[in-house]
Amino acid sequence: MMFKTPKRLVALLAIGVASVALIACGGGDDTEEPDGPTATPKPRLSGSVALDGSSTVYPISEAVAEEFIKEQGEVKVTVGLSGTGGGFTKFCNGEIDISDASRPITAKEMEACAAKNIQFIEIPVAYDALSIVVNPQNNWVTCITTAELKKMWEPAAQGTVTNWGAVNSAWSAGGNLKLYGPGTDSGTFDYFTEVINGKAKDSRADYTPSEDDNVLVQGVAGDKTALGYFGLAYLEENKSRIKGISVDGGKGCIEPSAATVEAGTYPLSRPLFIYVNKTASARPEVKAFVDFYLEHAGELATDVGYVTFPANFYTKITATWTAGTVGSTFSGKPGTVKEILGVN
Repeated sequence: MMFKTPKRLVALLAIGVASVALIACGGGDDTEEPDGPTATPKPRLSGSVALDGSSTVYPISEAVAEEFIKEQGEVKVTVGLSGTGGGFTKFCNGEIDISDASRPITAKEMEACAAKNIQFIEIPVAYDALSIVVNPQNNWVTCITTAELKKMWEPAAQGTVTNWGAVNSAWSAGGNLKLYGPGTDSGTFDYFTEVINGKAKDSRADYTPSEDDNVLVQGVAGDKTALGYFGLAYLEENKSRIKGISVDGGKGCIEPSAATVEAGTYPLSRPLFIYVNKTASARPEVKAFVDFYLEHAGELATDVGYVTFPANFYTKITATWTAGTVGSTFSGKPGTVKEILGVN
């Protein structure tokens, strides 16, 4: 199957945090036309698949949904973006079939799901990296250390670290500091605060938040003194409007890129996930959608600016899905994706 590279991050995410992308249904016969003369026709499915959650995972899920309905036009697929935490709330209430997440499910969220007798299958889909971005007119910083990021974003910085010079005296020419970042329901916020500040959700509150990363892009693009953080895909999509800066996690300045994420050298990279309701996975349209997701996740993730896993990762992940293995392998577990999956 040939895919057209999706260029839709700005257009789709501009619709807002509470929006839902509805992938339209179409008519058709009971079976699909085979791809070739010897191919087995695929059964024409109906029903619906509902996803919600991370704005970071949203572009991948939306791309998968758009391609899936080209094959299964009678299936209605909705993809929402209420943030990782908001998605898990809906998921554990049984309101959606699949939760998009930019971090592993937490123990508290697992308890909420268990209270509603909801079992889930955890599926990593691709790598993301958090990019630290500034306005293109910023000419005083090209690299920032994780210690400087902490000085800028920790709770103690609220009301006190309000200009660039307070972070690093060499940046005094920058003047006032305007910060943009994800809202507190975002898995990106959880990840950043844990890695940078040492505790998830531990952050200054006097910054401009949004669950919609496109709003953050607009904010940084419009303010010379701004700094923000969000997923690498949004930097890649908006390089004419914002500028990424390198991050020094103790081993020198490393730029955010697919190559540094794959090499394991960029200090702010992470896996992205979908969580599938075990009961919902028995429905033919949900099973077909997740099968399609795993078959094409690597290619479509790359199309929208993320970093694909190696092929053997997807083989192991697909085996977990096919076996219907429930529970979380990643929650609270240190280590790389390779180490946690146990692949060579």
